[in-house]
Amino acid sequence: MDMAFPVDVVLGSIAFAVFWVLAVFPTVPFMPIRRTAGSLLGGLLMVLFGVMTPDQAYSTIDLPILGLLFGTMVVSVYLERADMCKYLAKLLAWTSKGAKDLIFRICLISAISSALFTNDTSCVILTEFVLTIARQHNLPPHPFLLALATSANIGSAATPIGSPQNLVIAFNSKISFGDFLIGIRPAMLVGLIVNFLLLLCMYWSLLSIPIDEEDAIGKVVADENRIFPCDSPATMLHSSSLNSQEWNSILETMNPQISPKTNTNTAYENLATRWKRTMWKPCVYLVTLGMLISFLMDFNMSWTAITAAIALIVLDFNDAHPCLEKVSYPLLVFFCGMFATVAGFNKTGIPSTLWDLVEPYAKINDIFGIAVLAIVILVLSNLASNVPTVLLLRKPVALSASAISATHEKKAWLILAWVSTVAGNLSLLGSAANLMVCEQARHALVGYNLSFWKHLKFGVPSTLIVTAIGLALLKNKI
Repeated sequence: MDMAFPVDVVLGSIAFAVFWVLAVFPTVPFMPIRRTAGSLLGGLLMVLFGVMTPDQAYSTIDLPILGLLFGTMVVSVYLERADMCKYLAKLLAWTSKGAKDLIFRICLISAISSALFTNDTSCVILTEFVLTIARQHNLPPHPFLLALATSANIGSAATPIGSPQNLVIAFNSKISFGDFLIGIRPAMLVGLIVNFLLLLCMYWSLLSIPIDEEDAIGKVVADENRIFPCDSPATMLHSSSLNSQEWNSILETMNPQISPKTNTNTAYENLATRWKRTMWKPCVYLVTLGMLISFLMDFNMSWTAITAAIALIVLDFNDAHPCLEKVSYPLLVFFCGMFATVAGFNKTGIPSTLWDLVEPYAKINDIFGIAVLAIVILVLSNLASNVPTVLLLRKPVALSASAISATHEKKAWLILAWVSTVAGNLSLLGSAANLMVCEQARHALVGYNLSFWKHLKFGVPSTLIVTAIGLALLKNKI
C-alpha cells in the first residue's frame, strides 16, 4: 500500500498517537478520560481529520467479534452467579500440601479457566482469593499473584475465546476452534510447566516457609462468604424464589378470579423454589458445556455465544437487568473506537511501509525469519498493546505467509496469537489481565501492591523463555 497524502499521514499519526497515549497510559494528567473514551476520540479524530469517511469508520466495526465478546461476558456473569468461583477456590484450598503445591494449582486453574472464559474473567474471579489464602498462610503474595497473571495469559493463548486478540485472529484467519486449540495446545502446556518451574526457581526460598496448613485452610473456608465476589446481592437472587408480590401480580394478570393466597399460588412458588435450588445451577453448566462443544463442532462462534447467553437469561426466569448490568460495555465501546482508529492509521500507509522494510527478514519458512517476526510482535505488543498490534499486523503477516503456502499462512496466524498473548507477561502494562490482578489486589480487604518492578523482574525471563519454547513447538507442530 502506498503512503497517503502527507497531510493525511500527519493527521492520521496524530489521531493514532492520541489513542495510543490514552490506551497505554489511561490516567495521563492532561486528559484523564481513560481507554474507552480515548479509543472513541481516536476514531473521531480520524473522521474529523478526513483520513476516513463516517461510513468507512462504521464499516470497520466487526460485529461478529463484538457479538462473541458480549455473549461470552454474559455467560461468564451467569457462571459467577452459579458460584463457579467458589468451586475453583475450593479446588485451590482442598488438601493443599504447602506453598509449592498451592502455586502449581494456581497456575493450572488460572490457565484452564482463562482458556475457557477469558483471562480477564479468570483474574477478576481469583485474585482476591489467591491474595487472602497467601496472607493466611503467612506467605508473600507476589509469587502467587504473578502465577495467577502469567498463567492466565499463557492459558488464554490456547483458544479463540481466551483473549480479545485471539478473537480477532480466529475471525480473520477462519481457523476453527478445534484447529486453533490443537495448534497451540502443546505450546501452552509446555509453556505453563516452564512458567511454573521458573516461579519455583526464582521464589524457592519464599515458597519454603513452613505453614500451619489446617489452620490456614480453615480460615479461608470460614471467610469464603466474605471474600468472594460471587456473593453479590445479584447472586443471592438465585437462592430464593420470586417474592410473593411478584407471584400475586402474575396470578392476578392470568386470572383475576384467583386469589393470590390459593393453593395454586403456593404450588407455583414451590415449583419455582425447587427449580432454583435443584436445577438452575446444573442448567448453567450444561448450557456452558454445550456452547464449548458447539465451538469445537465449528458452529458460528458469535451466534453460539449469543444463543448460550439468551438461553441462560431465559432459564434464569428472572429480571435479566442485574446480570446485563455486569457486562463490560466499556470494553465493547473500546473495541468499536479501536477498530476505527487502527483502520484509519492503516490508511495512512505507515504500517504497510514499515512492514515492507521488515518483511524480507520475517519470512516464517526459516528459524531466523520466525525469530524476527516474534521480536516485532513482542515489541509492538508491549508498546501499543496486543490487540492493536494484531489489528495492525494481521493482513501483512497473513499475506506474506500465504505467498509461501496455505500451511505457512496458518502457522503465521498461530504465531501471531501465541506471541502477542504471551507478550502480555513481559511487564505489568503488557495486558489487561495483569492490570486487573494489580488493581484487584490493591483494593482487596487484605490489600497488596504488586509493583511494576516486581512484575518485570519475573516477567522478562518468563516471557522470553516461554515464547521461544512455544515457537519451537509451533514450528515443528504445523
